Amino acid sequence: MKILNTEQSAKTEKKLTCLIADTEALIREAQTLRYRVFAQEMGATLKSGSEGLDCDEVDSYCDHLIVYDNDSAKIVGYTRLLNQDQAKRLGRFYSQSEFNLDRILALPGRFLEVGRTCVDPDCRGGAVLTTLWSALVQYALEGQFNYLLGCASITPGVSGYAVDAVYRNIDAKNIAAPELQVKPLIPVPQALRCQRDESGIPPLLKAYLRFGALVCGEPYWDEDFNCMDLFILLPLDQIQERYSKHYMRGRQGNEVETSVVL
Repeated sequence: MKILNTEQSAKTEKKLTCLIADTEALIREAQTLRYRVFAQEMGATLKSGSEGLDCDEVDSYCDHLIVYDNDSAKIVGYTRLLNQDQAKRLGRFYSQSEFNLDRILALPGRFLEVGRTCVDPDCRGGAVLTTLWSALVQYALEGQFNYLLGCASITPGVSGYAVDAVYRNIDAKNIAAPELQVKPLIPVPQALRCQRDESGIPPLLKAYLRFGALVCGEPYWDEDFNCMDLFILLPLDQIQERYSKHYMRGRQGNEVETSVVL
């Protein structure tokens, strides 16, 4: 078992451990959390064939990064990681089922795909997401990856998908150059689009954007998951310095104490 990151709140003394799940039991518990979030909360139509689990063919090729709450003895945060060697064995990145990535994958360097990220509804706050993000960056830097890639999901509001409004809320520096734009295999239908942003930018996407992630074109419409997916690309060449400064501020504020166990 490799522990990537541990966080402890000075106020609550609640300890969170981040690790790569290395047993079938932990992976199944993570898939149960995914089911709760994506099927029960978001209303996704899953094709796993297993009641109460969100699992697919990609899972067996991935590393499963979990945040474990030692007080409640349960998984409270999750993301799955698929590197380019694993993707080659699988035959594709998951994102290639939604976007044409020929331009992206022609870039020199090593790729790490992030997907299925979720947090237990009872534990949504800064600590779990901070722990997960910190360990994810550590994993990427230790693995000497050059790019993080993946799909950032935005659920619709009451009126539909506010595609244009979302893009107006994204800083120009986070919009990819034309040569890095990708095309969705299924664009958001015009009839489902609206002008008013009723969902906002999700916290995980905000974190990606803070660290310089690029939104690479129009979103994909994922009917099964009832969301639109933005393809994001995060170059990692300068993230180590920005990552260190960001989390050092957190420690100096005495809100979160972080230690990394290698």
